[in-house]
Amino acid sequence: MDWVKRRKISFTDQILTTLAISRIFLLFSLTASLFVSERLPAIRITRRIVKQICISWTATNHFSIWLATCLSIFYFLKIASFSNSIFLHLKWRVKKIVSGTLLASLLFLFLNILVINTHTDIFIYSIETNASFSVISSNYSQVHRLVLLTNTMFTLIPFTVTLTVFLLLIFSLWRHLKSMRYNAKGSRDVSTAAHIRALQMVVTFLLLYAVFSLSLLLQFCNIIYKQKNSVSLLFWTIGVAFPSGHSYVLILGNTKLRQAFISMVWWLRCRLSDVKPPVS
Repeated sequence: MDWVKRRKISFTDQILTTLAISRIFLLFSLTASLFVSERLPAIRITRRIVKQICISWTATNHFSIWLATCLSIFYFLKIASFSNSIFLHLKWRVKKIVSGTLLASLLFLFLNILVINTHTDIFIYSIETNASFSVISSNYSQVHRLVLLTNTMFTLIPFTVTLTVFLLLIFSLWRHLKSMRYNAKGSRDVSTAAHIRALQMVVTFLLLYAVFSLSLLLQFCNIIYKQKNSVSLLFWTIGVAFPSGHSYVLILGNTKLRQAFISMVWWLRCRLSDVKPPVS
């Protein structure tokens, strides 16, 4: 709506929009992966299907995590207050820093896909050599395990960056509260509120990402010990909590998104009850 009215969109909204798109495709790729691994007959799982699922899940998971990391960096540079010359240099070039971080992450994406493709091709070739048909049978789970392990290793980098941002935000808030002791007490401090909101966003991302990593680890162990399909579905549901839960937190923490969400709920209620919304 802002884009239509003002013919431009803010840098934060660009990140949020791109993040939302990546989350939609991530949920789609997770669902497709679950369907193939649990429902599709093994005889139909070909080399092409395996590589498409691996690359799509790797790419969507990469952008989902790195865009959230870039959002944390943006909030940190905008809100935190340090007198260090290096920090001030980065603060004045926040858009370039965030854009450069996202572009640099493409190198990790390229390396991630390269590692997965190389090992997947070797693994599939070894299966096809020992089989009379050019498909991957029940050994597809081994490829899935390889993808889980490789993606988890590569996503430790944005997790470390976000954790560093979290610690620096806490330090910045501590310094700010310390300096506020010498100023008027009892007044509403905008900077403190901004720090707290940013910390809530970052903490939520870290916690949900930890849950997501735990679900990947559980899926990895599940493949090794070959548990029932219901256990796999449970681990998949836990993994979905990261992209879905973090998106809800971003909506509730952003004023414009929260207002748009409330308006949408009112519109849906009015459509369902055939009652016009109240005129504000």
